[in-house]
Amino acid sequence: MDITKDSIDWSDEELAAAVETYLKMLALEKNGQPFNKAHENRLLRQGPIAGRTEGSIEFRMQNISAVLVQMGLYRIKGYKPANNVGSGVEQQIRKALTALRIFESDETAQTADEQILVRRASKLLQQPIEKVPDGIAKPQKVSIVGTAFVRDPKVRAWVLNEANGICEGCGSNAPFEVDGLPFLEVHHVKHLAQKGSDRITNAVALCPNCHQRCHRSSDRGDFTKGLYSKIERLKEE
Repeated sequence: MDITKDSIDWSDEELAAAVETYLKMLALEKNGQPFNKAHENRLLRQGPIAGRTEGSIEFRMQNISAVLVQMGLYRIKGYKPANNVGSGVEQQIRKALTALRIFESDETAQTADEQILVRRASKLLQQPIEKVPDGIAKPQKVSIVGTAFVRDPKVRAWVLNEANGICEGCGSNAPFEVDGLPFLEVHHVKHLAQKGSDRITNAVALCPNCHQRCHRSSDRGDFTKGLYSKIERLKEE
């Protein structure tokens, strides 16, 4: 075996073969059928990816997991997403997925429709949230019947998942459930109308009382300042 091959960038053909094998295993997992990762790795090394090491192929499988998560799609449970995927490798993987008609989930798309946002975030909460979303630095205002800001359902889902049913303002349990999920409202600490971002650093999960307190109460300024000191991820904008 050429032990130096791992120092050479993967070709489109090699990554396409890895993606095809990954998707085969993912389909088996979804159907509750067994598969052997080591066996599939060995087949790749004996055929389309000859010369690569077992560890190199395992790492590429983790790359594929990371890209699928970014696309809002399911991954193989046994392949934890890699922390860093080079932009070139990501594009190669996306190209291979597109060739196999695997496209980014519409359920992760940003939207200005509040009902669609809530529905998409609820769906995202039904699967593991493994990546902190980038969000939207400067949400755009679009015209509908009136106007609304485009928002990212991944940000909403991440914040709600982080809160885990506990109001980040007062620490109380969510007052009730909707569709089996604890109901909390996502509030932008610096309002979108004040050019606040739609990012996890500017969003909190609040019970309805605390949400209204942020908007209407006579102590809303002090209460809002308290959120910054209480919740480490928040950053003043």
